[in-house]
Amino acid sequence: MLVSYHIYILVAAMLLAFLVTFLTAIPVIAFLRAKKLGQTIREDGPDRHLGKAGTPTMGGVVILFGAAAGTIASWYFFPRQFWFSVLVLALMTAVAGIGAIDDWGKIKRGRGDGLKARQKLALQFLAAGLFLLGLWWLDVPPTLHIPFTDISLNLGWWFWPLAALFIAFMSNAVNLTDGLDGLAAGSTTAAAFAMAGLAWLVHEQEIMPMGHAMATFLACLGAACLAFLWYNQHPAKVFMGDTGSLAIGAALAGAALIIKQEILFLAIGLIFLIETGSVMLQVAYFQLTKRLTGEGKRIFRMTPFHHHLELGGWKETQIVTRAWLLAVILAAAAYWLYRRYGG
Repeated sequence: MLVSYHIYILVAAMLLAFLVTFLTAIPVIAFLRAKKLGQTIREDGPDRHLGKAGTPTMGGVVILFGAAAGTIASWYFFPRQFWFSVLVLALMTAVAGIGAIDDWGKIKRGRGDGLKARQKLALQFLAAGLFLLGLWWLDVPPTLHIPFTDISLNLGWWFWPLAALFIAFMSNAVNLTDGLDGLAAGSTTAAAFAMAGLAWLVHEQEIMPMGHAMATFLACLGAACLAFLWYNQHPAKVFMGDTGSLAIGAALAGAALIIKQEILFLAIGLIFLIETGSVMLQVAYFQLTKRLTGEGKRIFRMTPFHHHLELGGWKETQIVTRAWLLAVILAAAAYWLYRRYGG
């Protein structure tokens, strides 16, 4: 009976998150248009993207509104677990602020660059460090759980710098994925709901006592991303910008650290790894061949990987819908495997 009660709370919070995001998006989009806060398009990107110039950006703030509303509304029902949700929400808010500064810089300069890479990374590590300080205060163990086993590796003090790197990496990975209408929003919707399911199972198996609260936060995040997708699907009326993509990636990574499902999250977020991996491979191969032959060569037509597919003749909607399908398959598989074989 208690489990059903908590499910009702989760569903109610999720619906609130969806409605807040869906409804606040309307005035936010109008405000962004009125203030001419439009997207700048990278000059070396696919030509078909030039028509997207001027589309309102920084819309990811409404995802934060929705996730916050649903999470805060659940406080009364999860008072002892609530601090974990607040901690992830604080991380999401801080990184959204970093993304907003980056987006604002791009708009002001009229170019596709805002904060310098090292500035952005330094701020992300600062936000991650404060979040990890909170984890330490809440006695989250510095361990890495191996899925489908009873093994948890105690990483000692190594856990903390690796965790900070994990947060920064996933934050930027989702950001790199946000290059086509609905690609990041749809992929993160599936990932957030899968992580919510894992958090619920973690609680039921008595592995981590904060599972219900974390499941509620993640379900709210997934619902908020789903509501945002209404406006972000092709042709997009608004982009989430770095304000949304950086924050979502950091929040998912932070939640994975709390429920000790970092490895499964990497599997669930395979799309994010493919996108980021393509960029890293492209840069490394270009630099290596330039050093060896004097002329840099490329593996892909353009990175991130979705641009490689675009230049190969794939339509934007084909890439996005197939990515969504892959994201749903990965999410469902991770949840089913964890439910079937346990922690």
